[in-house]
Amino acid sequence: MSIAIGEVISVKGVNIVIELYDESNKETLFYDGEKFKGVSIQEHILIKRGFKDIVTLVQGEFLDERIKSKDGKSYVRKVELKPIGFYHQNDFSEGIKHLPMIRDVAYLMNENQVRQIYGEPDESFVVGEILKEELPISLPWSKLFNTHIGVFGNTGSGKSNTLTNLYTTLFKNKLEQLNDKSHFVVIDFNGEYTGNQLVDNPEHKNVYDLDTRSSEGDKFPLSENVFWDEEVFGILFKATENTQKPFLKRIVSGRERFKDTQDSLEHYTKKTITRALTSTSPKKEFAELIREIAGIVAADDLKSTIMQLSWHSKNSNFYYLNTSIVLNGGDDDDTYQQYFSAHVEDIQVEQLSPFRELKLRVNLQLLSDLISGYVQFEHIQPLLKRVESSIKSLERVFSIGNNPENSLLTVVSLRKTNQEVKKIIPLLLAKYYYGSHKDRVIEDSPPKHTFHMIIDEAHNILSMQSNRESESWKDYRLELFEEIIKEGRKFGFYLTLSSQRPADISATIMSQIHNFFIHRLVNDRDLLLLDNSISTLDSLSRSMIPNLSKGCAVITGTSFDIPMVVQFKSLPKEHQPDSGDVDLKGLWGN
Repeated sequence: MSIAIGEVISVKGVNIVIELYDESNKETLFYDGEKFKGVSIQEHILIKRGFKDIVTLVQGEFLDERIKSKDGKSYVRKVELKPIGFYHQNDFSEGIKHLPMIRDVAYLMNENQVRQIYGEPDESFVVGEILKEELPISLPWSKLFNTHIGVFGNTGSGKSNTLTNLYTTLFKNKLEQLNDKSHFVVIDFNGEYTGNQLVDNPEHKNVYDLDTRSSEGDKFPLSENVFWDEEVFGILFKATENTQKPFLKRIVSGRERFKDTQDSLEHYTKKTITRALTSTSPKKEFAELIREIAGIVAADDLKSTIMQLSWHSKNSNFYYLNTSIVLNGGDDDDTYQQYFSAHVEDIQVEQLSPFRELKLRVNLQLLSDLISGYVQFEHIQPLLKRVESSIKSLERVFSIGNNPENSLLTVVSLRKTNQEVKKIIPLLLAKYYYGSHKDRVIEDSPPKHTFHMIIDEAHNILSMQSNRESESWKDYRLELFEEIIKEGRKFGFYLTLSSQRPADISATIMSQIHNFFIHRLVNDRDLLLLDNSISTLDSLSRSMIPNLSKGCAVITGTSFDIPMVVQFKSLPKEHQPDSGDVDLKGLWGN
């Protein structure tokens, strides 16, 4: 049984107007032991069309003049509705299939009927309650976590709590089932998830607190095969496509060709320096490169001898400073045999760290290419400078030799890193994890393992607005993530993005997100992007976004039948992300 509250008086397309009975203007009604919400914005109304029950949502209301009398005017209350679904054999189906006709009767819906629209809540996955109806709402976890997810909202709107709530609830209920079947990586720009967040048992969580300011921070492990890769070097050092990437490829292929030959790097070093000092067409850059190489391999005698050389521009050769001794070139050059040969033969290349080995190979390759005339020095020098400036920071955040531990949850904190590393690390991790996961599941259809990459403050890495990087580097960065978000679903690789500024994120990436959790947003560009990106967002829910309270979010997407406005419950203090506001009252005193 239900309560009749009015009749349909207008149907224009999907816009329905009903005229309410006089006695319907109540906030809450009780009938036959059941509780009914009164007619107000965003409440649900049932319209009976024969044997069909059409479910509608209140969009607005107004008063219309009814009659005139001697005592004054009389008004009738009218309500605008939008159909959202219908009941078929007591089951709710989302979408517009049936529309009412004039004079059809409208009824209030009791709590059980409303709850049926949003699905019976799974008590273990309840994350909050529907704002208007105050009914508990649970995650459709089986349909949500195999999609790309976006959590957006201005700072202080509660988006970090929502993100944490989603995955804390998942891990709390499915921890044992997820082990060895799924891997979760959080790229944490602000260090909000390095404590007790997300999982209770620290055995399932591995935290890398990276620090470019000192050598005391954690180091993210990379295997040699991953590190010695021309694409990785292209990312790390922002190599240009036509000259610098082929140069890096020669370094990697040369190392690969001779890595199993004993003392191959030492022989290569001696041979290259000898070729340079005996060249019949020397270049002034030879001395600078040999001096750098000698410093890397600790060949102090060779370095001090090289420092005494000077370049004669007119004759295009080297000579000893303040002497007439000249390097003439050729294998039998007396000057080389007398002053350099013994120092070159004394070179010993001890066990070098991967980064020092890379630095040595870069200088050797450039020296070799200059001797052979493959490259122009000015084309490669910028890369050389970037390698020099980057290696110190990279040595502090990477450990080369092993793969990352395969724990359930990995958190990579970038709070203590510089801007360069903040740009590089997410891109490198995405490339590494996406490639290795594809290789793992390539034979499985559907995939038997899933990978979930969670990027907090995603605008830091997915922005199209940055002016501090070259266009080619920006294109490479965006193309990688666009490939992941377009193709990753096929391989069981999913992204969860959280951001204060969705308008800064690539439109291609935004258009491929399946489910949205939208907290308060006030910027017009952000709101316009949501209008253009989310087909399931209705006008009423959209109008609420700029005024949502803290912790309240509009939820919409492919995993939800209809948009919902949900108040997320707060997590216990020990599990909340480290993103709370400063307590000025406590800080400054009463």
